[in-house]
Amino acid sequence: MKTFASLVLALACVPAWAAAPTSDESADVAVDALYDTVAALDAAMFDAFNRCSTPEQLRRHASYFAPDVEFYHDTGGVTWSREAMLANTREHACGHFSRELVPGTLRVYPIHGFGAIEQGTHRFCQTSTGRCDGVADFTIVWRRLEGRWQVTRVLSYGHLASL
Repeated sequence: MKTFASLVLALACVPAWAAAPTSDESADVAVDALYDTVAALDAAMFDAFNRCSTPEQLRRHASYFAPDVEFYHDTGGVTWSREAMLANTREHACGHFSRELVPGTLRVYPIHGFGAIEQGTHRFCQTSTGRCDGVADFTIVWRRLEGRWQVTRVLSYGHLASL
């Protein structure tokens, strides 16, 4: 009993700041939470993209993008709106190929007061053959506005055939 009382007394003397997380630890938790949020958004957005040959999935995919989204594609050019981007997606992607995130490549960076930057590498798999023979890097800018996340800019570049 005396040992227990000594332990309680010793713990009572520990300053409150010793047990509280540091600002670095809090920042790490916030970055981890942001990473998890953006990774989940990416997975959901591309789940819809991969099934966009159905109108409801194309609409679901579209819902992730701001109306004035800018999409820069090194081989396809630039689109300046969600509608133009969706027209390209409908014509060139839906039913033709799917997108997979290359494991271990996703990186997420906070943008103070705005949202996040997502970077990574993805590969593209042909629907007809199942072959994943294309690869590219991407950067996506996400804006969080009134609790809702939307893509405002996309860069898809370095398109190559997979080795």
